Amino acid sequence: MNNDQIATLKRLMEYEASRKEPPQGFPSLPDIPAGRYIDSRFYELEKEHIWKKSWLFAAHIDEIPEPGCYMLWENAGQPVLIVHGDDGQVYAHYNTCRHRGAPIVTDTAGKKIRLTCKYHGWVYSHQGDLLSVRDPEDFRDLDFSCRSLISIRCERFGNLIFVNFDDNCVSLKEYLGPIADEWEEFQFDKVRLAARHSFVLDCNWKIAMEANTEVYHVKSIHAHTVAPALDCRRNVNTFYPRGHGRMVAPRPAGANSAIALPQEELLPEISTVGEIARTCTQSYGIFPNWVSPLGERAIPPLLFWPISINKTLFEVWTMAPDWGDAPAPDYWTENNGETLNLVLREDTEFGVWIQKSMESHGFRGVPLSYQEARIYHWNQEADRIIGSENIPEELRVQQVMGDEWVYPNDPRIALAQ
Repeated sequence: MNNDQIATLKRLMEYEASRKEPPQGFPSLPDIPAGRYIDSRFYELEKEHIWKKSWLFAAHIDEIPEPGCYMLWENAGQPVLIVHGDDGQVYAHYNTCRHRGAPIVTDTAGKKIRLTCKYHGWVYSHQGDLLSVRDPEDFRDLDFSCRSLISIRCERFGNLIFVNFDDNCVSLKEYLGPIADEWEEFQFDKVRLAARHSFVLDCNWKIAMEANTEVYHVKSIHAHTVAPALDCRRNVNTFYPRGHGRMVAPRPAGANSAIALPQEELLPEISTVGEIARTCTQSYGIFPNWVSPLGERAIPPLLFWPISINKTLFEVWTMAPDWGDAPAPDYWTENNGETLNLVLREDTEFGVWIQKSMESHGFRGVPLSYQEARIYHWNQEADRIIGSENIPEELRVQQVMGDEWVYPNDPRIALAQ
């Protein structure tokens, strides 16, 4: 983040602290329909469109560190084989043999010179090409070139591995847009995988995720944890293309971060991280399901995956510069994944109650404040991906936040002068 961007953010912080109403021209946000959380029709539309047309964070290169290493990934509801190829590239394929549909691998991770189906011994390269079949004399006109594994788009951002089930999707860098440039200071190509843990939450995945995309709840849910470390009234939300978002909230003078890494003083820093990430909570939401604060010592994304309409697989990650002989940092859990830390417990335990309440006849819709507008921005993008014509009218959101509020545009900059 350059000096001009930092200065602009600081002016916007003071503007946010001084305003008495939402910014001039900011639209009134219609209610989010209740059914987007509890109606199976919308849940099926999410599965059919959002998870098949978005770039999804799947793995870190440390999980498949050498050529031939592979892992099985199924968080998006499809069996995906991610493999570190013998040419140094990373590939993703459906874990489905082109012969009789058997899985190529059944172990969650391993290392193979070739990918061999254990059912009938068809052999594939790391790139997915069919190399040989057992008893080829028994086949007539078997064209190997038409029997490669079905591959999935797979690209890296530094050491992070993303997949996309849409063959016609834009590149990952284009998908991230200006955020890719903002992330350069965090050296994603240098951070190692320190911790990855999973928990099952008894609520809709968006209930869990949305608690991490606004500060409106902080004074209530996190009164003694996050609230003292966050100046909510100076929080600045930014809306990026493709449904992404960012919040930047300064820490009050003398306040420490709400979450401290164990033996933090022993851990190296990402030296290129700038002033904002060192003095503020700088957190990004990447559509559809990534939320992460970024700091000088760790990149700790939270991932939210639907198991069912009212159950979520919650992944908590910690990535950090090489920590050497110090204990591997774990930003989000206690006792190496035994339980979530206090801040996340405060959110997730209340999410179960929200789910029960939303399933009542008293839940009619969600009126969002200006502070919660990143949620509305996300929902607008969801409808664009699904196609409003595919969504029952009573489940649609109105497209009221126009491009004038989407980065690099921001009417607040003029108001903050």
